[in-house]
Amino acid sequence: MADVVVGKEKCGEQRLVSLPLSRIRVIMKSSPEVSSINQEALVLTAKATELFVQCLATYSYRHGSGKEKKALTYSDLSDTAEESETFQFLADILPKKILASKYLKTLNEKREEEEEEENDNDDESDDDEAES
Repeated sequence: MADVVVGKEKCGEQRLVSLPLSRIRVIMKSSPEVSSINQEALVLTAKATELFVQCLATYSYRHGSGKEKKALTYSDLSDTAEESETFQFLADILPKKILASKYLKTLNEKREEEEEEENDNDDESDDDEAES
């Protein structure tokens, strides 16, 4: 099994993992807690990552608009991250896309609300001082 674990094709054998192990090694070594990486741990991490991505894609395809379009879109993935309890931890990584104009409009509305709240608070504090 050690020949297959390395992830190289030998004599037409299919690879155990599809992701590049060298890239995964670099990502794993970027953590300060990791000093050395066992080859088996590297392959298992790669395989677990592949299975996770496959599960996310399948779930998003089945529960999104992918079935109708026969395609998986970013919005399907972001909807899954937002709506599914299992994938909720991805909500910050896969945010919903928003147009810049819509974002600016929302930002302006929030600023106006904050200004109104500040004005209301100032009015209340003025009323309190007048009563004293």
